Amino acid sequence: MTAHLAARGPRGGVVLGAVRDTLAIAGRNLIAFRRVPQLMVFTFIQPVIFVLLFRYVFGGAIRGAGTSYVNYLMPGIFVQVVVFGAMATAVGLASDMRSGLLERFRALPMARSAVLAGRTLADLTRNMFVVVLIGVVGFLVGFRVHGTAWRFLGGMGLVLLFAYTMSWVLATLGMAVGDPESAQAAAFPVIAPLVFASSIFIPVHTMPGWLRPFAEHQPVSVTASAVRGLMEGGPTASYVWQSVAWCLAILAVCAPLAVWRYRRTV
Repeated sequence: MTAHLAARGPRGGVVLGAVRDTLAIAGRNLIAFRRVPQLMVFTFIQPVIFVLLFRYVFGGAIRGAGTSYVNYLMPGIFVQVVVFGAMATAVGLASDMRSGLLERFRALPMARSAVLAGRTLADLTRNMFVVVLIGVVGFLVGFRVHGTAWRFLGGMGLVLLFAYTMSWVLATLGMAVGDPESAQAAAFPVIAPLVFASSIFIPVHTMPGWLRPFAEHQPVSVTASAVRGLMEGGPTASYVWQSVAWCLAILAVCAPLAVWRYRRTV
């Protein structure tokens, strides 16, 4: 592989080749959704169930902080569905590892980082469709944006940045576990505290004092609060910068760690 990359020419050619490899792997992973339509259907059904469940089952009992509960809930739901959706990265990589596909990728003249980058890029594309669907369902059940259109799009962009970040977290986990069933089981203890001990469903100030500091400052809460501020027209600067800082810090740790684990595994 090293000889092949060297044959591509100067550094610019190597980078361009790595980009082509990444796009090829991403395309390969996206084809699976077209060839297995059931996978796409269930990928879309689960987020819709979350919206309807919390909107109509818990919406009458829970009150948002200074706004209707649906307007409080939906920005958090955007974050929640992409966090749970990141489990597909762990399961997909673990499945490829167990089937021997990653070993075949290693034998090909391609950039090693392309396997992981392509998987996370494909999952980001899938999350884009999921987020759009959830937005449509949210508007149908009463969600309304009180900020500008640009702030709304900024909130959606922040959701997708966080989705990409979580894909790398779960990619690292999937590479470490190496088995799809174990990867799914191992992902839940990582995801559940971040999702349920957060400001996604209820305001943080209603939680016990010992839990509040974690719930307020962990990345899911920070991102949900940032998206909520952008879409509701409230204060945003502090939360947005905190969310971006969390994403960059997590990517700086997990992306190199996942590539290192991939190289050691295959």
